[in-house]
Amino acid sequence: MRVGARPRQPAALADRKAREFLRKADPILAGIIDAHPAFRPRAWMDELPPLDSFGTLIFQVAGQQLSVAATRTIVSRLEERFGGRLPSPAELLAADPQVLREAGLSARKGATLRALAERFVDGRLSDEALERMTDEEVEAALTEVKGIGPWSAHGFLLVALNRPDVFLTGDIALRRAIKRIYRLEGVPSEAELVGISDRWRPYRSLAVSYLFASEYEEPR
Repeated sequence: MRVGARPRQPAALADRKAREFLRKADPILAGIIDAHPAFRPRAWMDELPPLDSFGTLIFQVAGQQLSVAATRTIVSRLEERFGGRLPSPAELLAADPQVLREAGLSARKGATLRALAERFVDGRLSDEALERMTDEEVEAALTEVKGIGPWSAHGFLLVALNRPDVFLTGDIALRRAIKRIYRLEGVPSEAELVGISDRWRPYRSLAVSYLFASEYEEPR
């Protein structure tokens, strides 16, 4: 099952509603939205293989402190070692840890993935269970695992579950984009981030996507 595919209303209608809300709520963000008329928030996922919950967590863990390009390289190497696809939880547990190291995962990241795989194998985690959880419950369930912090949990909420109101407080690129766009003197503090992002509720995920697009696509 490809995750994040259960819209509560037609996607086009939901996106239009969210965009209009953000445009009215934040004139600065409205300029970013207007500058990207054909923007698709999840277009970057087109280059990834279909991801279930465990596959998304592999992507999140592999990508900790790495660029998206470097993460894709590691994911591709993993696919090569597991017959052209990402491993299931049981397959990852059965594999020699050296296989993960050879793909580019550190020992720490490998241990985190094994701990997650154990939870999927014994039923503590599953696609269905995670889909039913609230955002707070998903974060609590995932951060029980050593090596999974709020950044990875929030990324999972965005990528796997397509939740509409997720904000990546600790993301450096996002802080840099906000500093530039809102003409702040320094990297925004936690209080400044909260003050700016609160106006985007309940569509912070879409706002974050636009900010990332602005950071990576516009000349500086």
